[in-house]
Amino acid sequence: MTQTISINDKQRLQLAPLEMPNRLLLGPGPSNAHPDVLQAMNKKPVGHLDPTFLALMDEIQSLLRYVWQTENPLTIAVSGTGTAAMEATIANSVEPGDVVLIGVSGYFGNRLVDMAGRYGADVRTITKPWGQVFSLEELRTAVETHRPAILALVHAETSTGARQPLEGVGELCSEFDCLLLVDTVTSLGGVPIFLDAWGVDLAYSCSQKGLGCPPGASPFTMSARAMEKLQQRQNKVANWYLDMTLLGKYWGQERVYHHTAPINLYYALREALRLVAEEGLANCWQRHQKNVEYLWEGLEDLGLKLHVEREFRLPTLTTVCIPEGVDGKAVARQLLNEYNIEIGGGLGELAGKVWRVGLMGINSRKESVDQLLGALRQVLPH
Repeated sequence: MTQTISINDKQRLQLAPLEMPNRLLLGPGPSNAHPDVLQAMNKKPVGHLDPTFLALMDEIQSLLRYVWQTENPLTIAVSGTGTAAMEATIANSVEPGDVVLIGVSGYFGNRLVDMAGRYGADVRTITKPWGQVFSLEELRTAVETHRPAILALVHAETSTGARQPLEGVGELCSEFDCLLLVDTVTSLGGVPIFLDAWGVDLAYSCSQKGLGCPPGASPFTMSARAMEKLQQRQNKVANWYLDMTLLGKYWGQERVYHHTAPINLYYALREALRLVAEEGLANCWQRHQKNVEYLWEGLEDLGLKLHVEREFRLPTLTTVCIPEGVDGKAVARQLLNEYNIEIGGGLGELAGKVWRVGLMGINSRKESVDQLLGALRQVLPH
């Protein structure tokens, strides 16, 4: 006898078609997507093994090599947010017992520490106050002391707005036979990066910041040295979904099914990368630098102080010190509710102390800066 179960309608919602506010996203990410990117994302999906989609994957790989300035064969987009690409670098490069030396000068250095520990690494850290960077001499001393298998650094620390110089670090790692792993989440597309020239072995990023694309298709790359370490592992990569020995067969010549890719997000990423290539990488970097300098000048004219020393500030993300007596959350809330402008608050040690202002992708333009400065003049106490 078939049992009849009545349908519970408690969670059944009667909704109108989706509408969302039109915000100017000037926080730490996501940034606004270019209209061409949104249009590309709305193209009809095809199968994840369709020849036209496989050709698009090849285009993504080439364009990612261009924006990262690398010739690494294994350069792909991970189906997931930047944090998934971050975990992919750790999962594929770290074996239990490996000494992993991590430079911690912000929130995302600490996230690397947590991830590496979960994969069995013998984690060692060097630290700097949030907003400062490591000198090459400090890194040399640490590498000489700890003799790591991997040195991990955050090129663009999203929590502080600081840019870690990488010149000379690859040579140091080569001298001590360790891999160099770099977080480029907030730098790709907006900050000069030369992975091959700098000797970077593993890097990851995201789609929703400097590339101006919705989140969910995240750049990842491995050098030949990193691939060799992967191939010589004693054990399988502990994360099946992010295992590059499997993903490489989907993105490479074999085209072996691994997972159903987020097809329309890859359309968007391809279009975002096409726009960077059309503008030209040097022009893209120069645009970000020019517009952020205009922002810095405007903020200082308002009497606001910036957290990071000018030499090491990111052109993509600026940390602004919240003046004494000002409620930072209230200001951000007013900007959002009254002016449709999103800015970010501080994380970790900088919580309640700074605002984080992003100028990334299509948002890196004079009009965005003028809109924000005009709103701040109204919102800040006089």
